[in-house]
Amino acid sequence: MSENTKPQGERLQKYLANAGLGSRREIERWIQEGKIQINNRAAELGERVVPGDSIRIGRRVIRVGEGSATERRVIIYNKPEGELVTRSDPEGRPTVFAKLPKLKQGRWIAVGRLDINSAGLLLFTTDGELANRLMHPSQQIEREYAVRLLGQITPEMLEQLASGIELEDGPARFEDIVETGGTGANRWFHVVIMEGRKREVRRLWEAVGARVSRLIRVRYGPVNLGNRLFSGHWRELEADEMKELLVVAGLTPERAARKRVGKRSAGQAASKAAPSRSGSGQGPQRKGSRRAK
Repeated sequence: MSENTKPQGERLQKYLANAGLGSRREIERWIQEGKIQINNRAAELGERVVPGDSIRIGRRVIRVGEGSATERRVIIYNKPEGELVTRSDPEGRPTVFAKLPKLKQGRWIAVGRLDINSAGLLLFTTDGELANRLMHPSQQIEREYAVRLLGQITPEMLEQLASGIELEDGPARFEDIVETGGTGANRWFHVVIMEGRKREVRRLWEAVGARVSRLIRVRYGPVNLGNRLFSGHWRELEADEMKELLVVAGLTPERAARKRVGKRSAGQAASKAAPSRSGSGQGPQRKGSRRAK
């Protein structure tokens, strides 16, 4: 075969990410650290693999083109407070990965994170490319949270949060803010953000002097938590949910429809999934809305 007709192949980090062996960022780091070999030599960043190539990661050997790719799966996990989104913890605290189904090939990749004191919807997939797209800020995928606050919340505070606040890592705002009820000093709101920066929802409320007493993620893009999934349990994504998720990730020809299926007002998920004693406890239903402009 001449040089001009040699197969171009697929980039190593993309191939391994699609096989569910890690995120692209993780795999790029492994390549830089010399932990991956191709055909018994150290792999290089940007290198491509073709059928017949042998990839070694530690003790694991993968033969390209021999069924090493993992079937794409996506599950929803209802994370309880007190669990960490990590594969292991030096202090022995519980982790979300201990509750997930076992895989014969590949591994589960978390789509974003929730801190130890937050609960609710987490997506896990075996497809590294899908995970990378769902987390990347350029995709502008909505994340919706139910938030319980202590103390007085004024219209001026809501206006600040809708207009934008300068945080230590740059400006941020809520795309939508919906009051959903509460009694006494406790008030519930549903809010929407477009990025997944660390503790972004908590930091925004703290910036205007509010105290978050409970935080639950109830929606990621078109996927809703609902009220039938018990805390600490998981379920497979339904076919229609998977289709919409691939659309917002830009992995289907219908990418132009991404905004239509990905954009929903805050509280819309809650109106479809009112809290119950056996459900996710997402807080009271929607009352009104203050949409960011």
